[in-house]
Amino acid sequence: MTATFVFEPPSDEEIEDSQTEDEEQEHDDDEEEAEEKPPNQQKQSPWDFAAYSESVAEEHARRSTTSIDYKISKLLQQRPSPVTTAADADEDDSNSELDRQEDYRPEDENDEVTNACDSKSFFAPSEGTSFNANSFMELNLSRPLLRACEVLGYTKPTPIQAACIPLALTGRDICGSAITGSGKTAAFALPTLERLLFRPKRIPAIRVLILTPTRELAVQVHSMIEKLAQFTDIRCCLVVGGLSTKVQVTALRSMPDIVVATPGRMIDHLRNSMSVDLEDLAVLILDEADRLLELGFSAEIHELVRLCPKRRQTMLFSATMTEQVDELITLSLTRPLRLSADPSAKRPATLTEEVVRIRRMREVNQEAVLLSLCTKTFTSKVIIFSGTKQAAHRLKILFGLAGLKATELHGNLTQAQRLDSLELFRKQQVDFLIATDVAARGLDIIGVKTVINYSCPRDLTSYVHRVGRTARAGREGYAVTFVPDNDRSLLKAIAKRVGSKLKSRIVAEQSITKWSQIIDEMEDQVAAILREEREEMALRKAEMEATKAENMIAHREEIYSRPKKTWFVTEKEKKLAAKTAKSYTENGKGYGGEVISGQQAEDLKMKEKRRREREKNLPRKKRRKLEAAREMLEDENEVDKSQGSGKDKKERTGISLVDMAYRRAKAVKAKNKALDAGKISKVISNKPKRPSQKTQSRAEEMRDLFQTDMSERKQKRSSGSTGKKKSFKSKSRYKRK
Repeated sequence: MTATFVFEPPSDEEIEDSQTEDEEQEHDDDEEEAEEKPPNQQKQSPWDFAAYSESVAEEHARRSTTSIDYKISKLLQQRPSPVTTAADADEDDSNSELDRQEDYRPEDENDEVTNACDSKSFFAPSEGTSFNANSFMELNLSRPLLRACEVLGYTKPTPIQAACIPLALTGRDICGSAITGSGKTAAFALPTLERLLFRPKRIPAIRVLILTPTRELAVQVHSMIEKLAQFTDIRCCLVVGGLSTKVQVTALRSMPDIVVATPGRMIDHLRNSMSVDLEDLAVLILDEADRLLELGFSAEIHELVRLCPKRRQTMLFSATMTEQVDELITLSLTRPLRLSADPSAKRPATLTEEVVRIRRMREVNQEAVLLSLCTKTFTSKVIIFSGTKQAAHRLKILFGLAGLKATELHGNLTQAQRLDSLELFRKQQVDFLIATDVAARGLDIIGVKTVINYSCPRDLTSYVHRVGRTARAGREGYAVTFVPDNDRSLLKAIAKRVGSKLKSRIVAEQSITKWSQIIDEMEDQVAAILREEREEMALRKAEMEATKAENMIAHREEIYSRPKKTWFVTEKEKKLAAKTAKSYTENGKGYGGEVISGQQAEDLKMKEKRRREREKNLPRKKRRKLEAAREMLEDENEVDKSQGSGKDKKERTGISLVDMAYRRAKAVKAKNKALDAGKISKVISNKPKRPSQKTQSRAEEMRDLFQTDMSERKQKRSSGSTGKKKSFKSKSRYKRK
């Protein structure tokens, strides 16, 4: 008897607390039947972030530091007069004005609000490709993989999985695009595992490389692949920054079948670790490909692609695949298939999107608006996106002092702390996750009800990925964006994308005023915690320097005997790339000619150096001509800038021509003086010159003028009464060539 698959919303994880009240009543009615089911039919969770590093408590004990939660609790205990907490504010606000939600109306009536779904998608669906499948059995997967899908609770393939898996099994290159939460990880993991089941097992080699932009996403993909391969003999390795390098080297030397990595750490191992290469690589997968092709990752991705064999299968996946056709071609895809599942549904139907206008007078009270929303409206399972690491850390302290359970995720934390924050939020031990854009890509934490953009995203692509952390796999979700007055362009883009479904939330003025007063009372406590952290950091830095000096004295020969680590670009190029990336982030420039990578900048610098060397070997006369022409162009540009475009071009270029003529005359005079003094000798070339008629007439004219002048002077000298000898000193001014 064949197994029957019942359609359920596709998900990667089920949490018991995510059921609604109606579902809980049905669950209570069928409780007896559920107890009779065998335990092996319970769904497993594919994510386990805490198993990849040491615990945070062990790390703090080893480094002699304390956690931010410990500092906050210690300060709250020592405080003589407690500050008003969230519970007290809720009691005060019980009789106050409630928040209001109304339809968003654009201020500019001329701006037509259209849906972005009408725009033509870059990745058109391939002809003959089916985006529908009733079960995973129809996709020709082996029994171990079908069993793993059943254990994880996957019943029916999503459209991207139904389209991608059969084509990926044939070895075709694929560019896959689908909305967030549509199961793209399983779409490339299942066909890859199916192909590896038939690999030559006697020859161990790294056959699959999966690249992700963030460490947390790499951990998630690695955990997902291990769960799907739990009934096979396929081995997977995790290579990311922040974790032990020696452990990763040992794992890579054992030749695992699949390597999930971030670009920087993978290049480090390929260049500086012995017996690690990609000679036998068969499949290269880029998850969140558009982010990997952005500035900062582009040079590393091109270096990794260069190190991979040319005969391989390449797959790119993202929710927002940009139209960078040239970048995709440079990745050497061979006749790729462009799969776009649900191209008309760029936003989940169950997502409610809201905006909170932050007026210029209220920008100081933005933290009060956030705390008001988090205590009255959105109280649990909330991700708050902050623009900077410092702002995220400050919000974490404010939430802790206000009595709200929150954790933070950003680049200033260690890898153990980052994974521990994700695990606490996944297990719902905290209600709020305050993060930077590190958590905006690919993270699938089921149960997230609300996403709050505390800082406005820099573009619409970042907005799509941020709000994609909620309303995943058919569940309901809210996305609230704080929009200051200077970010109206993004507000218009969001309005065009959402259409008439966009809501505007108005926060009660009384609640904002109360929370502003509470935050003012907390400023001393926030400053004390930040001061304590700076002192701990200074002490830890001093201890590290002392330990480093001791190690250099005790193990000097061993340390200097190690080979120096290398990188595919120099330190100067890395700094230049970082500077360019920073300017791109601040100015919001596109990927065009305004912003270049470090490698491109180095190429331009080498090109300029070669040009200078060529000019150095040229004759002096040609060099002067080139310099004069270059200065003339620079003067023209300066005149264009100063005078504007309305002036006459002839009038603008006249000054430069006069300057050039003056320089040439000065150079000719200096050369003639040197010839007269005998410092240089005139080089007579054997090549016959073609004298121009204009030059001959000018020379003849000067000769006649010189002869007439000399004859007149001779006559005056012979007929003159004085016997003084006069010397002629103006001959040089008549010498012309």
